[in-house]
Amino acid sequence: MTAKATNESTWQQDVIDADGPVLVDFWAAWCGPCRMVGPILDEIQSEHSDKLTVLKLNVDENPNLAMQYQITSIPAMKVFHKGEVEKTIIGAKPKFALEQDLAAYIG
Repeated sequence: MTAKATNESTWQQDVIDADGPVLVDFWAAWCGPCRMVGPILDEIQSEHSDKLTVLKLNVDENPNLAMQYQITSIPAMKVFHKGEVEKTIIGAKPKFALEQDLAAYIG
């Protein structure tokens, strides 16, 4: 796994105070589509680590953050920049579709 995990105790430092854009993958271990999109996000992290940071947040272990960001279905991915949500992507998608969604950040 290339994408590192974040949690409620590291959220401020990892996401809100981050220098560049951060994609947070809201996921759970029991979620099949989450397990499908995970390796794709790892590839995107490996290929574009200079432009975008990819983090994973387990919603079962961090329910307060999931509630705060209104995560009602997973996988849900949110791009944060300067502490604010700039983009939301819902559902598992193939790599090319995710790269299109993230073109503004990795293009």
